[in-house]
Amino acid sequence: MTTTYAALLRGINVGGAKKVPMADLRTLMAEGLGYEDVRSYLQSGQAVFASDHGDEESLAAELAGAIEKRFGFAVDVIVRDHAYLKAIADDCPFPAAELEAKQLHVTYFSTPVDPERFLEIDRAAYLPEEFRLGDRALYLYAPDGLGRSKLAVHLSKPRLNKGLIATSRNWNTVVKLVEMTRPPEA
Repeated sequence: MTTTYAALLRGINVGGAKKVPMADLRTLMAEGLGYEDVRSYLQSGQAVFASDHGDEESLAAELAGAIEKRFGFAVDVIVRDHAYLKAIADDCPFPAAELEAKQLHVTYFSTPVDPERFLEIDRAAYLPEEFRLGDRALYLYAPDGLGRSKLAVHLSKPRLNKGLIATSRNWNTVVKLVEMTRPPEA
């Protein structure tokens, strides 16, 4: 059975580093890896594809390996299917419909995260910014946007994310990936 997935590439096309042209990525995924219905979204590392082999982890490893071979540098990749992406959007603990997309972000993690990782954070010190954990995800409400968020800086510290692949997307991208991975019959 063919499943549609989103591939989230971490840290590409940012500040001139790790350049991965989306047209080249689509070609690599379609012709090099044999994925079907390959599409990309924006330049910041989202691609949607269909595959009838593998699971999320093996597909992520396969794509990461192909990117390193083709472009000459390692890129962390998380692959998630439509059901997961939809559940993340549906389970948002913040009133997404009432917020601007720049105020709400989701950090996707490669594996489940123990809430104890974040116990040392003095949540009150960052108000009105807030975060909540979800299924292999962290929701961040940053009323002044991610670029001005002190909480986002703290949450991105290497010791909090040790052993994880973590990559963040704004709410517009979260919603768009749900739409792009939706099965035709849904």
